[in-house]
Amino acid sequence: MIQKLGKKFTDIFQRFMPDAFVFALLLTLITAALSMTWVDASPLMVIRSWYDGFWLLLEFGMQMVLLVVTGYSIALSPQVNRGIDSLAKRIRSPRHVYYLVVFLGSLFTLVSWGWMVITAVLGRELALRIKGIHYPYLIACIYFSNLIWVCGLSSSIPLLLNTPGNFIIEAGILETTLPTANTLGSGLNLAMLALIVVAGPLMMHYLAPKTEEVPTLEKLLGPESDKVSTTIHEEARLLKLPFRAFSDLLNNSRLLQYVIAISGLVYLVHHFMTRGLDLNLNIMIFIFLILGLFLHGTPMRYVIAMKRASGNISGIVFQFPFYAGIMGIMIYTGLGEELAMWMASVASVDTVPFFAFLSGALVNFAIPSAGGEFAVIGPSIIKAVQEIGVALPPEELNALISRAVMSVAYGESLTNFLQPFFLLVIIPVLGAGTKIQARDIMGYLVIPFLVFLIMQLAVVMYWPI
Repeated sequence: MIQKLGKKFTDIFQRFMPDAFVFALLLTLITAALSMTWVDASPLMVIRSWYDGFWLLLEFGMQMVLLVVTGYSIALSPQVNRGIDSLAKRIRSPRHVYYLVVFLGSLFTLVSWGWMVITAVLGRELALRIKGIHYPYLIACIYFSNLIWVCGLSSSIPLLLNTPGNFIIEAGILETTLPTANTLGSGLNLAMLALIVVAGPLMMHYLAPKTEEVPTLEKLLGPESDKVSTTIHEEARLLKLPFRAFSDLLNNSRLLQYVIAISGLVYLVHHFMTRGLDLNLNIMIFIFLILGLFLHGTPMRYVIAMKRASGNISGIVFQFPFYAGIMGIMIYTGLGEELAMWMASVASVDTVPFFAFLSGALVNFAIPSAGGEFAVIGPSIIKAVQEIGVALPPEELNALISRAVMSVAYGESLTNFLQPFFLLVIIPVLGAGTKIQARDIMGYLVIPFLVFLIMQLAVVMYWPI
């Protein structure tokens, strides 16, 4: 019954959901219309806000490109391939793969949401080795595993509020930082973390579709597949000149590559010794890059691996600016702040978590970045909580603020199941050589979305902070 319902949702998404780029264009028009009707922004102001926002995600977009290609290049190394071969021999069925990628992916993204790329690499390689894997559903499982990231070490909202001199303090809304013990270390967050780690893999295990014609990766790969007839080592050998040349000596020099790689390793040791477990996007990319240098051994092999890993990143390159434009409309017309103020007008002490969750969930469609979203609606939400809880003792008020900001984070993360923005990060890895689009995947996430919507709302409303 549940599998049939999941197939029904998938059929609906395939019929009605357009390409991720068209989704962004439609969302742009919807956000613009809301700005003109709700906050009375003029058409020219909307267009100017759209243009000004267009460039807000350039750094983030480049980080995503590098995250994808450096992560994928690691998977192309012979050492990683041997490790995945060994793992594949121990897995008996596709359902075990679905469970494994959700479970491991959840653990990976607890460290950093960018590690979703590692899960994507693992999932694709397992799909090439194990027969009978429903590939679109496997991609949905990998995307699902990123739900937990807001509970982990890279959760941007609680980390921001624990940063001295953050913009909330500078604006005079909070007097001091909000310790992560009140947010990431709270009973509320630990309960949410346990819920996702335990229930998530089990649910995706049992929701696996049952079809006679399983769309495996092998069937989906077209003639443009990234499967090549020569290994990276062989291609590097073929690129050498037929005679001894200094250029080939440099191109294939292990000494040159290892000197650079060891220098990078020295910096990483220094970074973690002086800053603790600071895993921002830049340091994650640097780790992937240095690890790739070690694994491939020579500059030419690494160049070939990066070239193969870069073959499908166009979606990130040209679509991120359009989502940034939507973000600009939300920020510069005041639409995001207006939404948060609306929450303040209807919420009470008991319903603040519900409306904070709802605000995070809705605004995520227009601003699919937790930090960017909180910059828009965070100040208004915290001020709303302070007004609603003005009669509460300081400890209870801080607990209510912590619950509200974490509710925003949970809502933001959950609606990624219906928003293909971050799917663009793993599609270059998982969709390479296929014609898979977001509409082939998102339908499998509707039931998980509905189930976790109910469970997460129950946790944020009733679980002790």
